Amino acid sequence: MVSAATAVGAPSHERGAPSSSSNATGRVVCELRAVERRYRDGDTDVYALAGVTMSVAAGEFVAIMGPSGSGKSTLLNLAGGLDVATAGHVIVGGEDLSGLGPTELAALRRTTVGYVFQRLNLIPSLTAVENVMLPLELGGLNARRARAAARAALADAGIDKLADRYPDDLSGGQQQRVAIARALVGERQVLLADEPTGALDTVTGEAVLELLAARAAQGVAVVLVTHEPRFASFADRIVTLRDGQIVAPQRKVGDIATNGGGR
Repeated sequence: MVSAATAVGAPSHERGAPSSSSNATGRVVCELRAVERRYRDGDTDVYALAGVTMSVAAGEFVAIMGPSGSGKSTLLNLAGGLDVATAGHVIVGGEDLSGLGPTELAALRRTTVGYVFQRLNLIPSLTAVENVMLPLELGGLNARRARAAARAALADAGIDKLADRYPDDLSGGQQQRVAIARALVGERQVLLADEPTGALDTVTGEAVLELLAARAAQGVAVVLVTHEPRFASFADRIVTLRDGQIVAPQRKVGDIATNGGGR
């Protein structure tokens, strides 16, 4: 099985981020070492992941692809501390998640890891800025500073003028940008995005991918799950899963047909 850290990277892109090959020797902020996730189905063991080893460096944008049931969302859930590996080690921001309890994992998700879900999970009774500032307040930051940081994150996402609107008053693309701002507010080292463009049209989806690429250019490690080669083409490197394992060799961006998408 090929480690993501050893894969040949794609050429550098317009956003100025280092290529995967240079990132592979840089500061790794998210790593899976021989990770298994096993479930019991009656008397049978079912492997969602079977010995996955990969790493993502700061400033690297990695796309995870594969058929339904290949383990993509499981991988993201493990990297984000939402699930626990049956075997192996998940290390994020220098912390081995197997050694952390529920409270510590929750703190990690508030401070180090941002997660953009397929279902955005925005709270309808809160405005955009209140949704974004919520994790900061839960982490103990006072409301004034949390609001300022949230507005800055919304500005980075290009929707600061919509800060006081409720989710129901926003388009799907605008809601997705709020969710990304919430995932990035504070000093996040890792951004995990699970099919963030699934409900968006192509133009809006590409705008969201440009935002993720921009955050990678600023030093955030971005891991995107997608089934669309057009959107995967925004990444520096593509990791393909099948039956819970990484398919070797891993592919560079130029190895897939983009049909005009990407950078």
